[in-house]
Amino acid sequence: MNEGEFSGKVAIVTGASRGIGEATARLLAERGASVVLLARRTEEIERIAEEIDAAGGTALARACDVADWAAVDSAVAATEALFGAPDILINNAGVIEPIAPLSESDPAGWGAAIDINVKGVYHGIRAVLPGMIARGAGTIVNVSSGAATSPLEGWSHYCAGKAAVLMLTRSAHLEVAEKGVTVVGLSPGTVRTEMQVAIKASGINPVSQLDPDIHIPPEAAARGILHLCGPAGAAHAGGDFSLRTEEGKRAAGLA
Repeated sequence: MNEGEFSGKVAIVTGASRGIGEATARLLAERGASVVLLARRTEEIERIAEEIDAAGGTALARACDVADWAAVDSAVAATEALFGAPDILINNAGVIEPIAPLSESDPAGWGAAIDINVKGVYHGIRAVLPGMIARGAGTIVNVSSGAATSPLEGWSHYCAGKAAVLMLTRSAHLEVAEKGVTVVGLSPGTVRTEMQVAIKASGINPVSQLDPDIHIPPEAAARGILHLCGPAGAAHAGGDFSLRTEEGKRAAGLA
């Protein structure tokens, strides 16, 4: 992709305060998009937005709990009022905690994770889709995981949530592919984020035993997301594009 590839485009990134979300917001802005950064707390996204603006980009930070439909709907309305209708939605917000075997899991914590990891994705899709359908164009990238298809001990909430997100991707694709909207998932593999710190500390399943050097940086995952935001995304619509394969890495320019 070239500088200015997304000039004139408006993008919303959830979970933008760190990790994949932050890296994606910065990269989209570098490539010319006006970016709205959403997170539950504003301190970090305000700093990131200021840095994007200082570098010549355009960004807005807005507090938003994706588990709250009214908050997501309001954030999309604010985006439209300031920048115009969103062309791109990156559903990145997600949590891995509380990690625990099902027999010891906390029902409230389990439910809260589902609210963020599943309902948060649905809320984002629901908020932007009518406008995208009306315009006959738009891209939604749902950040997925190998956990969508491979169960792991202690991750029942996360695996169930990512499996649900994959089905949301498939369902949305079925409904809107012929209306000009691309809905696609990205399965980045293990990424060097704070989530990996919690996974390592849990010691529960094989992922917690991985050498930290094996994880890809958030910037690599962001490159994969941008690849899907371009014309290449349509070829993978309705499924998860994987960065865990050499073919996927080459396609995203990471080889």
